Amino acid sequence: MPTPPAFSNAQKAKRDFGARLGEIRKTAGLTARALASSCGWHESKVSRIENGKTSPSAEDIRLWATRCRASDQTADLVASLEAIEGMFVQWKRMERGGLRRAHESVMPLWQRTRRFRTYSPWLIPGAVQTESYTRALLRGTAARRGLPDDVEDAVKVRNERLKLLHQKDRTFAVLVEEAVLRNIIGDTDVMAGQLGYLLTVSELPSVSLGILPLGADRTAMPPVEDFWIFDDAQVNVELISGYLTITQPGEVAMYADAFARLSKIAVVGAPARRLIASALEALE
Repeated sequence: MPTPPAFSNAQKAKRDFGARLGEIRKTAGLTARALASSCGWHESKVSRIENGKTSPSAEDIRLWATRCRASDQTADLVASLEAIEGMFVQWKRMERGGLRRAHESVMPLWQRTRRFRTYSPWLIPGAVQTESYTRALLRGTAARRGLPDDVEDAVKVRNERLKLLHQKDRTFAVLVEEAVLRNIIGDTDVMAGQLGYLLTVSELPSVSLGILPLGADRTAMPPVEDFWIFDDAQVNVELISGYLTITQPGEVAMYADAFARLSKIAVVGAPARRLIASALEALE
């Protein structure tokens, strides 16, 4: 899987932030060793922070600013730190309060979005999942990550999103690789229900469903990472280790371009329904 540009951008932001802290230290006339000693830290901690290898806490930033006689910059520094941390959030941090809270945290984004675009090479996207499919996915997630069993509460939150499909002021453009139709999630009964639901939901005026067929020429656009585009304002990418949030306009435009290229390869309408029906027959 290619590295999403936002991931490298988050790393660069960490390094730039560390360099900024280094300038504050140097302006105060302190060596890295002197600052570490005054803060009660191991002497290598300052170097690791300034080189972007270690993420400081908000308390670390407050102490740094105080020791460097730059307390007037504390609020701005802490705000910058929070923005950088928001670019890439590890699952263990996002889900530390359980799956329900993790799903609730993105509801405001869904509620304010009018145009949704999503592509998935692995799974049926959340907006067009059945309750049983969602439940099976979340149970698998909870088991892999050792999370508390609040799956049923998380499923209820997910179900709230499905109501958006029936609102006239919203559109959902969904692209999936054909292999997604044949990846068994839950069991064959769950998959049969999910594939049948895709046939139904694809008829909704708010939904456009495209499937990228196996064997299609992918020279112009190979499979890429799973992503969601919310209006033209934000992209979210789910990785094995965490959750990327992309808001830089140039990077959002890159994903919009990728979606447009993938759309040209996808089949829609009757051809898409035939692929779904074929996957259903294979389950039998």
